[in-house]
Amino acid sequence: MAKRKNNRTLIIVLLLVVVVLVVAAGLKAKSKPKGLEVEVEKIELRTLKETVSASGKIFPEKEVKISSDVSGEIVELYIEEGDSVKTGQLLAKIDPEVYVSAVERGEASLNNSKSNLAMQESGIASSKAQVEQIQAQLMNARKIHERNDNLLKQEVISNADFEISETNVRQLEASLRSSEANYYSAIKSAEAASYSVKSSEATLRELNTNLQRTTIVSPTNGIVSKLNVEQGERVVGTVQFEGTEMMRIANFNSMEVQVEVSENDILRVAFGDSVDIEVDAYLDETFRGIVSEIANSAANTGTGGQVVLTSDQVTNFVVKIRILSESYAQLLDETGSIPFRPGMSAAVDIYTNTVRDALSVPIQAVTIRDLGLVGGIEEDDPEYEEDEREVVFVYEADTARMIVVTTGIQNNDYIQISEGLDQDMEIIKGPYSAVSRKIDSGDDVRRKTKDKKKGKKDSSNDE
Repeated sequence: MAKRKNNRTLIIVLLLVVVVLVVAAGLKAKSKPKGLEVEVEKIELRTLKETVSASGKIFPEKEVKISSDVSGEIVELYIEEGDSVKTGQLLAKIDPEVYVSAVERGEASLNNSKSNLAMQESGIASSKAQVEQIQAQLMNARKIHERNDNLLKQEVISNADFEISETNVRQLEASLRSSEANYYSAIKSAEAASYSVKSSEATLRELNTNLQRTTIVSPTNGIVSKLNVEQGERVVGTVQFEGTEMMRIANFNSMEVQVEVSENDILRVAFGDSVDIEVDAYLDETFRGIVSEIANSAANTGTGGQVVLTSDQVTNFVVKIRILSESYAQLLDETGSIPFRPGMSAAVDIYTNTVRDALSVPIQAVTIRDLGLVGGIEEDDPEYEEDEREVVFVYEADTARMIVVTTGIQNNDYIQISEGLDQDMEIIKGPYSAVSRKIDSGDDVRRKTKDKKKGKKDSSNDE
C-alpha cells in the first residue's frame, strides 16, 4: 500500500516538472525578439574618391637609345654603365681608317671636277674669241661685197670678182653660225662641269659626316643606364639596317610609371589626374604622381604593329604617370641618390573623380532586386519582364523597407547615393546574404547588438 502511494507521488512530481518546463518554454518564446538580426548603419556625408587601379614598371621619363650610324670596330670606349655624362661628351670611337680613305678619295674627285670645270670655262673664252673674230671678218667681207655690187653696176669689175666676194660672205656667215654653236656648247659643258663639282662637294660632305660619325658623343645629360658593347666589338650601322644598340642614357631625375589600363576604365582617366604610387621596393611608402600621357592606340598589337582583332584578349592602353619629386624628397636626402631604378614594379591608384559631402552607404548595403511588372505577375508568366533595380533596405522600427536608389561614384568601401535616400535614415548593411537574398520589404528585422563580454558584434548569424 505504501509502495503504491510513493508511485503516485512520483507521477505527480513529474507532471509538475513537465508543466513548469512547458510554461518556461512558452515564456521564453514570447520574450524572444522577432525578425532576422541585421547590421545597421546611419547614412553619412563623405568625401569619395573614385579610383582606377593598375600595375606596371618604373622607367626614366627620358631615355635615349644610342646606336652607331656607321659600321666598324669599337677602338675606344670611354664610359662604363652607371657613369654620369653631359651633352657632347665623348663616349666611344669606331675605327675611322676606312672612312678617312673615303674622304681622301672624295677630295681627289672634287679636285678633278674643279679642274674639268676650269678647262670648260677656258673653252668658253676661246669659243667666244673665235665668234668675235669671225664676226669682224664677216663685217669686212660684207662691206667689200657692197662695194663690188656698185662696181659691178658700173661695169668696173667682172661678174667673177663679184661672185667671189659673195661666196666669201656666205662662208663667213656659216663659220659664224658654227662658232656660235661651239660657244653655246662650251657654256653647257661648263654648266655640266659645275654640277659635277657640286656633286663631288656633296659626296665629300657625306664622307666627312660618316667620318665624324665614327666619334660617338652624348646627345643629352644623364646616366648610362645600359651598356651593351665592349671595346673591340663590331657594330652594325643604322644607315641601311636596324643597327646595333650600343647604350642607353637616361635622366633619373625624372621617373615615370608605365601601366596598362583596360578599355573599360581608360575613358575615365584624364591628363593631370592625381595618382598614389606604391613601389614594391618600398613597402611602407606611398608616392604621388600625375597622369602625363595616355596612349591613343591599344597596347596589344600583333606583328608589324597590326592590331589584334580577336576578342579573346583584353584590350589595354598604356598610361604614363610622372612621379612627383617632392614625394620622394626625404628618401633622396637620406640616400643621396635616386631611389628608383628602371624596371622596378609598382602599383597605382588613379583618382579619376572626387565628390565632397557625398551621401554614401557601404557598398554591401546596395543590392539588385528584380521588381518585375506592376500587378504581381509571376516570373513564369509570358508577359513577365525583368525590371532589375539597385535598392537599399532602410531600417525603420524593426522593419525593413526597400527603396530604389540611384548610385554615383564609389571607392573600395562606400558608394554614393544620388537619389532615393535622406541623411537621417539608417540602412541595413549586413549580413550580405540577408541583404542580397533573404530580406524583403516589410519583413521584421532586429538590430544586431554588441557582445558585452567581448566588446564586439556577435557574428554568429553572418554568412
